[in-house]
Amino acid sequence: MFEHLIESQPKKERSLGQTIASVVLHVVLVFGAVKATQGAAEQVAKILQDTTAMFIKPPEPPPPPPPDRPPPDVIVSNNPPPQGFQTIMPPDKIPTEIPPVNLNEKFDAKDFSGKGVEGGIARGIIGGTGPVGEIVSGETFTQDQVDDPVAYISGADPVFPPALRAAGLGGRVTLQFVVGTDGRVEASSVKVMSSTNKQFEEPAIAAIRRARFKPAKMRGQPVRQLVQQAIAFEIT
Repeated sequence: MFEHLIESQPKKERSLGQTIASVVLHVVLVFGAVKATQGAAEQVAKILQDTTAMFIKPPEPPPPPPPDRPPPDVIVSNNPPPQGFQTIMPPDKIPTEIPPVNLNEKFDAKDFSGKGVEGGIARGIIGGTGPVGEIVSGETFTQDQVDDPVAYISGADPVFPPALRAAGLGGRVTLQFVVGTDGRVEASSVKVMSSTNKQFEEPAIAAIRRARFKPAKMRGQPVRQLVQQAIAFEIT
């Protein structure tokens, strides 16, 4: 009964067309794989060429700060008198009457020390060539050049910024300005030299513009003076 085995799935012979199609399909796959590999190699070569290492020179260190000099907007005497001494010339004729007294003229013994340039004054500037006996109208002087410097008379306190007061932060602003012969601050001359917080600057400027000063005097005549004033904002 079981002398003959039964095939469950008998094999089928491939036709010529199927064989040719299989060969063509394999050839196309191999050709595509070669082309794909070749393109990838070229792309990798391009990437390697574009990633050449570049060494960038580090930036040069900043130059050292210049020596301390007056800022360019500082207004000073354009032609200050020389530093030196005055000479006393005896009169040709002995006066018979008492000469008139000039109350605006001041005597300074330092002007007759014999030191420096003849014809100069003790409070003059080394190398100065300006006039000694006259004051040029509108000229501005520093505190060291005047006989009687500017003095503060009155003014309103600066407004403390509410946000900084609430945070408990105080500060300080240093201003530079010119006080005119009338004792008022020339508004256009006010400059901020330093401040601990930008929010303090405007209140400080507004306060100094409202301030009143006793004008500086030179040989009894009111003159303009350059002033630097610090304004403190303190938590009380």
